[in-house]
Amino acid sequence: MENASSVKEFILLGLSENQGVQKIYFVMFLFFYMIIVAGNLLIIITVLSSQRLNSPMYFFLCYLSFVDICYSSVTAPKMIADFLVENKTISFVGCIAQLFGVHFFGCTEIFILTVMAYDRCIAICRPLHYTTLMTRRVCSRMVIGSWVGGFVHSVVQTLLTTQLPFCGPNKIDHYFCDVHPLLQLACTDTYAVGIIVVANSGMITLICFVILVTSYVVILISLKSQTSEGRYKALSTCGSHITVVILFFGPCTFIYIRPSSNLSEDKSVAVFYTVITPMLNPLIYTLRNEEVKSAMRKLWRRKVGSENGK
Repeated sequence: MENASSVKEFILLGLSENQGVQKIYFVMFLFFYMIIVAGNLLIIITVLSSQRLNSPMYFFLCYLSFVDICYSSVTAPKMIADFLVENKTISFVGCIAQLFGVHFFGCTEIFILTVMAYDRCIAICRPLHYTTLMTRRVCSRMVIGSWVGGFVHSVVQTLLTTQLPFCGPNKIDHYFCDVHPLLQLACTDTYAVGIIVVANSGMITLICFVILVTSYVVILISLKSQTSEGRYKALSTCGSHITVVILFFGPCTFIYIRPSSNLSEDKSVAVFYTVITPMLNPLIYTLRNEEVKSAMRKLWRRKVGSENGK
């Protein structure tokens, strides 16, 4: 990857420089990452193996879980490994690759969460037309659109960053390579690039936020004409999604739609959307969803039954 930089590698300062704290973080974040992979894999396997979970909502949930695994895997393994070493270095190419991955999977997740809100809106507000409006082809196109949108956004962020010259210092006050920390290290004026970066992220966040809010406003208006039982059922299916949206959108909005001024604060907030939210997603969707819990119990009984039958 050619650019005008003399810097060949960066040093990540991580979450803490205290050796004792780093050992505690190693155990804690290793545990978190294991839950992320195991929990999201369980959801993917449950949805794919259950004939009952064939609605668009679970189709999108399956892809959301896959994106969560990929998203956290871009940053978590490197962060966990760095807790055990003194020199937390990353090559220039590795840094740019990590930057691309974070924005690719992060933006894709935002689009999938937005698509899921639209799906809930159609399911609740137009139930009689739901199967004709949300066909498998339509759902597939929405998922493909989410991946393409994430890719385009990430390419823009990555190209803007790789065009900057880096000639020292090379210490990044973060646990992974992101746009704002790298902009502060560039040995040139980055004001214009910073504005474009914020505008790019802000435009995507704003559009998705408007769609999300509009979907739920329409849902709330529609619920007025429904029975209390129908209202409760509709809100219970939306509850999990709203919780995940708040946990993911809140920190992302805080980081990316404003010029960064405090990197120590930013990296603490970044833990929420790179580790905590992907870890909580499986718990939120399983604990609040009887269909998923029932499918998981059947999957478990089938597995135990097959093992006993050997």
